[in-house]
Amino acid sequence: MTTPTEAAADKAAKADTTASPTGFLGELAWRGLIAEQSPGLAARLARGPIAGYIGFDASATSLHVGHLLQVFLLTHLQRAGGRPFVVIGGATGMIGDPSGKSSERKLLDDAQIAANAAAIRGQLERFIDFSPGPTEPLLVDNREWLAPYSMLDFLRDVGKHFPVPYMLAKDSVQARLGAGMSFTEFSYMTLQAADFLHLHRDRSVDLQMGGADQWGNITAGLELIRRAEGREEGADPPAFGLCSPLLLTRSGVKMGKSERGAVFLDPTLTSAYEFYQYWIGDEDELAVQHLRWLTELTREVIEAIAVEQAAAPGTRAAQRALAFDLTARVHGREEAERQVRVAEAAFSGAPVTDPEVLDVLYREVGGFELTDEVLRGDVVGLALASGLFASKGDARRAIAQGGLSVGGERVTSADQAVPVPVAGRYLVVRAGKKRLAVGRRTG
Repeated sequence: MTTPTEAAADKAAKADTTASPTGFLGELAWRGLIAEQSPGLAARLARGPIAGYIGFDASATSLHVGHLLQVFLLTHLQRAGGRPFVVIGGATGMIGDPSGKSSERKLLDDAQIAANAAAIRGQLERFIDFSPGPTEPLLVDNREWLAPYSMLDFLRDVGKHFPVPYMLAKDSVQARLGAGMSFTEFSYMTLQAADFLHLHRDRSVDLQMGGADQWGNITAGLELIRRAEGREEGADPPAFGLCSPLLLTRSGVKMGKSERGAVFLDPTLTSAYEFYQYWIGDEDELAVQHLRWLTELTREVIEAIAVEQAAAPGTRAAQRALAFDLTARVHGREEAERQVRVAEAAFSGAPVTDPEVLDVLYREVGGFELTDEVLRGDVVGLALASGLFASKGDARRAIAQGGLSVGGERVTSADQAVPVPVAGRYLVVRAGKKRLAVGRRTG
């Protein structure tokens, strides 16, 4: 079951506050989603809907949570009547963007890029509507226009517009020069700029968006368009850029990474349990901000959750609303509701009787085998088999201190028999309040 907070959030989530071009920037502003924007964008939006794009380099089979801010830029653009374009970097992905990188990226082949692009399209369908119509997203591969270039044509048509001092001044270049940046990566900004020029000319795409670390590449595209179209500096701009903040932890580390690696949107790489727990574990100082950034919940709902969070931080109202909303979007509502039950079971200390929840806990939290020998023995043998204790002596000390429970019942004697498993298969063993393991009978 969903909690009252989750139910209220879900009820108000779909209220559309961005259904006009000028509402787009207002929506992003109150959510705190604008880190940079180029001059004239508000005036351009006042004239009507805009087509905007974000590029993904298809370097993996899945997007991860670090991409979510950029994905939500596309979501809000579409809700405001704009048309999202998604550029899969089939060409640029073979090179690798140096922005935010300390080493050169491994080059990808055609088959890898095609597989990654197909997978990313499926994940984006959870966030933007691919139905036919004026706001139908278009997913394109930049190999379509970059691959036909000869080297001489590219240098003549694109390269001549990039003064070397201008390129050297970019932060992404400065950060890598000392490490021996290759010419391949040095040329990346010219390729991304060529993407923007092509989309602007051929698809009437006037806006490029991205994370704050992309601002240098985006402004390079704006400069290329200005020069290629013969516009004087200071004239009305033909194209525009907008950047969101980066998704960072409080310590300043880019989100998307955990102790076990990136937190992916693909359930085969990051399970629904891991995904939900990642957001439940969000830092108190960031959770309300992330509700604004990473959901479509209305301002009214988010402010109500923020009040609840401030009044009773221990309830983790913001984290629960965030985890539920994002898990429902990425993994489906049914899976999100299951993860709510699993989380309550794992951390409430109450007896767990739902076999479906026990199966998830067995898989995700720590599972061990309930052999006939263990089931015929005492709770000390069960505690040792669970892996939560290093020795029978440790288990006995835990019992003496009231720190061992089986099936939701505190163990008071080391001589107690092992209770009957739930549904004939499962037993939950807890050591203290935070550590548990789930035994499953496999025979």
